[in-house]
Amino acid sequence: MEKIEPIGKRLSPILKEIEETLWEHEATLATKPEFTGEGFRAAAKIFMAAMMDATFDFQQGLHKTQDEMLTNVEALGKEVRSLVFKYTGIDCHKLYKSDGDESN
Repeated sequence: MEKIEPIGKRLSPILKEIEETLWEHEATLATKPEFTGEGFRAAAKIFMAAMMDATFDFQQGLHKTQDEMLTNVEALGKEVRSLVFKYTGIDCHKLYKSDGDESN
């Protein structure tokens, strides 16, 4: 059976290209990027997937139990939701309603 490459490894080159494009834009144009609701939602999902992956590795290194890991992951999700809402007014729980327009 063929081994499937992990999704993080498959997406990393694409994410690196996006990062480099953003750096280039900021260095040359420095204009507001004008992300759509869908773009913000996608960025939030990518950030949370990366955070959860890194959190899992970090907690494994600390020899946390599965219950401790689940508690910490839930706390992380709540903190990110709070941070996003505090600085943007966007409720992450509403991002998947109306194509990323959380106001509906």
